Amino acid sequence: MSASNRTKLISKLHTALKKHYSVPPASPSRPLLEHALYACLLEDCPSELADEGLAKLEQDYFDWNEVRVTTVSELAGVLSNLPDPNKAASRLKANLQGIFEEFYSFDLDHLKKENLGKAVAKFEKLPSMTPFVLSYIIQHGLGGHSIPIDYSAMVIMHVSGIANQNEASDGRVPGLERAVPKSKGIEFASLLHQPAVALLVDPDDQSARKLLEAVSKGSSAELDEWLVSKKAAKKRVAKRKAEERETAKAEAEAEAEAEAIAAAPTGKKKPIRSAAKATSTTNKPKAKKKPTAAKASDPAAAKTPAAKADTTQSSDKKTAAAKATTPKPSTKKKASKKPTAAKPAASSESTTKKKTAAKEKTTTAKSDAKSSSGKKTTNRKLTKQKPR
Repeated sequence: MSASNRTKLISKLHTALKKHYSVPPASPSRPLLEHALYACLLEDCPSELADEGLAKLEQDYFDWNEVRVTTVSELAGVLSNLPDPNKAASRLKANLQGIFEEFYSFDLDHLKKENLGKAVAKFEKLPSMTPFVLSYIIQHGLGGHSIPIDYSAMVIMHVSGIANQNEASDGRVPGLERAVPKSKGIEFASLLHQPAVALLVDPDDQSARKLLEAVSKGSSAELDEWLVSKKAAKKRVAKRKAEERETAKAEAEAEAEAEAIAAAPTGKKKPIRSAAKATSTTNKPKAKKKPTAAKASDPAAAKTPAAKADTTQSSDKKTAAAKATTPKPSTKKKASKKPTAAKPAASSESTTKKKTAAKEKTTTAKSDAKSSSGKKTTNRKLTKQKPR
């Protein structure tokens, strides 16, 4: 929309407002802080109810610091006569907290003497400051020119064609302060607030609909379409929130089941080895089994090199001991082989006796050597060596 057409519609709206509604009395002079708090209550609320709510706060609480530390639910109970007490209470408490953190005081009248731009910049820093509250502070508290437009007033601006959808979403109407002079700013804002709140409370208010038709024909039907789209949007939002809740609930249940499975005892199960450990253990060659005690009796059983060395050393020691203990049979054999001519029969008997005695000595030496060697060499035979 061009600026000239917008200006014509705004002036036409101002004329229709004066025709259908009466100008309210001027607001009493208040401190700058009370203007800010009153704006928090006045947003999307009739002025009579906002006045009553501010009076209750001043009556029920000792000072504004006590209001600042009060819970939102308790403030909403005090402001129960407002159309949306919870939203108004949270807005009031948040702005009080922001003002205290910014100025460390509730006396803000010194800002009236400062430059308007600097004072407005300080209020803009507050995180809970809304465009309506800021414009009301500028208009009524700081003496500037800014027309406060809340949500309900923006509906009239939108359905009458003064503001498009994007401008209504931003909460500001371009060129409004130029179309309405500063001397008429408070009057225009007060008149516009009356039908806006009436439509918010009752969308079928006849006075407000007549006003819309007087500004632009078909605005009433445009309002009905907007209300239908608003209801559809609310349903979509509610459906999306319900789906999000169901999804979150399903995810929570799945996580709980997974935790329960992980915490449950699994019995004696082998731990799952990683791929690296599995490959490192499976690729190793299998170790040869050591011979058992049952196979020790087998002389042909395989032995390790160390065992073989031990057995050879023990066998060498045994043979050496046997050699030391066994008498040399060579001399006896030679002596036995030389029979005497005088006693042939006696010599033969003596030789046999000597042979048997020598055999007994050798067997006793062998048995002594076997008993000293232990279990490992019990079944091992000693090799006989020829006498030297």
